[in-house]
Amino acid sequence: MIERLFKLQANGTTVRREVIAGATTFMTMAYIIFVQPQVLAPALKGLPPEAAIGAVLVATCLSAALATFVMGLLANYPIALAPGMGENFFFVFTVCAPVAMKGMGFSWQEGFLIVLISGVLFMALTLLKVRKAIINAIPPSIKNAIAVGIGIFIAFIGLKEAGIVVGHPGTYVALGKVISPPVLLTAAGLVLTVTLMVRRVPGGILLGIIGTAVIGLIASQIGGAIDANFAPLVEYHGVVDRPPSIKPTFFAFVHADFGNVLTASFVAAVVIFLFMDVFDTMGTLVGVGERAGFIVNNELPRADRALLADASGTVVGAMLGTSTVTSYIESATGVEAGGRTGLANMVTGALFLLALLLSPLVKMIAAGYPYAGGFIHPVTAPALIIVGSMMMQVVTRIEWTDATEAVPAFLIMIGIPLTYSIANGFAFGFIAYPAIKLLTGRGREVKPLLYVLAVLFILYYVFFQP
Repeated sequence: MIERLFKLQANGTTVRREVIAGATTFMTMAYIIFVQPQVLAPALKGLPPEAAIGAVLVATCLSAALATFVMGLLANYPIALAPGMGENFFFVFTVCAPVAMKGMGFSWQEGFLIVLISGVLFMALTLLKVRKAIINAIPPSIKNAIAVGIGIFIAFIGLKEAGIVVGHPGTYVALGKVISPPVLLTAAGLVLTVTLMVRRVPGGILLGIIGTAVIGLIASQIGGAIDANFAPLVEYHGVVDRPPSIKPTFFAFVHADFGNVLTASFVAAVVIFLFMDVFDTMGTLVGVGERAGFIVNNELPRADRALLADASGTVVGAMLGTSTVTSYIESATGVEAGGRTGLANMVTGALFLLALLLSPLVKMIAAGYPYAGGFIHPVTAPALIIVGSMMMQVVTRIEWTDATEAVPAFLIMIGIPLTYSIANGFAFGFIAYPAIKLLTGRGREVKPLLYVLAVLFILYYVFFQP
């Protein structure tokens, strides 16, 4: 049955490899289980903090699991989904923030309604084949640039989560304190993981994450014995705990003021969420698909199914009580671990469900370490850095000798990490590509849809940019 559903032999993989890949992907994106409640819960005004955090935790795990299952079964891709970083901050700090704080002033119930509508529109675009046409219209150089840009982005996030790169008011970013517990733990994990991979140990990335956690746990015990004020890098919280209640956020959108649906700000919020989800998802599918070798003749097979799975995740997530659910670039870690089919997603989704019961154990790996006024994740940082480096391989496929191809590609590559947004990186390249081609007399090389996208991006920045 497994072979019939996922076609393992045709994809050159095995059950064992898919299981390892699914677990690896989960480990690198499990941080969202704890980050999402921390971000979203404060916006749920009127709910007790503990109830809000618990409800968002459950909504996050359930929506991630369901959407990941759908992606695996419908599209047969090892691309997992969960509430997206970026969209959640837009939800809290713009959509549901008071007008006095330059927000839109919507209630959190109205916020979920906005996300729900954007998800439904997302599905409509998918069923009408608009999004698939968008992906298939992207030229090879741009697709490869997207993969490279996302790789740099992943590595940058890994360096940030390690405490190696920190914010700086004068230079924007700077080197963190090298001789510090999280940086040293990341360095140890990086050496361990690379060693396992070079020696071709199956599941090297997953074993590297687990090994890094063990090293962190031991170091924390030693540090605590030497200095009572030592902040633990990894802290044991137990194994099993009872899942919280999802009741406070379940179908909360029905309590929204539907009289606001036709207001200009409501429509703008829907459009922005739609834009963010469309292009974040498209970037992830193309980037991970390129790295995994799924792209055939400049097209992503079963793209419509993958897009529909992504759209359904947003709709379900809004009903459960979380912000936009989208495909995760961390899925690249599972691809590097050998994942090639939706069977890996069955493992990832199952672990999200299991996380409802084993949240203390998951927290040991995914919980943040207090650093520079915030929280970082040094246990999973090595995996992100390594995967980012691996995604650089396709940079040689870009036509660097042709400026009309190279410059837009380069803008995407630097735009994604430097603006901390896949969508913005897309905009840089998708506006520059048709413009340069047109001005150099090569406009016919551009598919009509790319001109449309360029105009839409320009309109987005003129009228809707938050």
